Amino acid sequence: MAKSEPGWELYRSFLAVVREGSLSAAARALGMTQPSLGRHIRQLEADLGVALFTRSPQGLTPTDLGDELATHAQAMLAASAALRRAASGSNHEVRGVVRITCSEVIGAEVLPPILADFRQRYPGIVIELSLSNQNEDLLRKDADIAVRMVRPIQGALVARHIGKISLGLYAHRHYLKAHGSPQALVDLTRHAIIGFDRETPALRAVLGKLPFGREDFALRSDSDLAQLAAIRAGYGIGVCQRQIARRDRNLKAVLPEAFKFDLDTWLVMHEDLKTSRRTRLLFDHLAQALLAYVGAVA
Repeated sequence: MAKSEPGWELYRSFLAVVREGSLSAAARALGMTQPSLGRHIRQLEADLGVALFTRSPQGLTPTDLGDELATHAQAMLAASAALRRAASGSNHEVRGVVRITCSEVIGAEVLPPILADFRQRYPGIVIELSLSNQNEDLLRKDADIAVRMVRPIQGALVARHIGKISLGLYAHRHYLKAHGSPQALVDLTRHAIIGFDRETPALRAVLGKLPFGREDFALRSDSDLAQLAAIRAGYGIGVCQRQIARRDRNLKAVLPEAFKFDLDTWLVMHEDLKTSRRTRLLFDHLAQALLAYVGAVA
């Protein structure tokens, strides 16, 4: 039992140290002085009556209890952010903040023109765009709207099926001119293949048809944007959304009949936000635009 109820600012400082690994880095991230941040950590440990970090020359490492508390503190941070977004405008006003979460490629390659069009229509709405290939928790309200490549199963979420985004193998025309075009999947073993660094079940599902694995890649990155940039630079052959590749005449399809994969795409929000006008406007705008995007290669 806590000796006294810690203030939120102490938890915020605690989370910053967990993320940054040191008092100095956390202080810079929060715009505080290191002594002030150190006092916050000591005060939180005193209020809770526990040690939250082990100290070493390399920095601060959360204790097992510190790791457990960080999960709850992160939920507090998400709730605080959701509260600020909700307070940024009434449900009937076309102003305020809406937070979107989506993958790197969707956020950097697909949404910008869609959001620019929305901005022209509703300049009073501020958009926060979180790019991550990890699904943020809409039930915990880490975000208001999500573009996901997996069907949501939670009953408290409102979901709209957008369709399927098609993936294929692509290379820059200069690369293919210099190295030739593979005629079969087995020929890919003689080419520079751009792929992942850490394997996941989702990646295995996408790349399971290919006759090689991680050790055969000529460039490994877990950033989809880095992989896409490498394809565009002529580094080698990699996976790209067909809708994106069609925008660039320098990108050429490789073995389009031998390798095809579709990503089921959903637009999701929490059911509590159905009455939020700004969230509903953005949700409907995204749905219409993404349906057109997916249909571009239908």
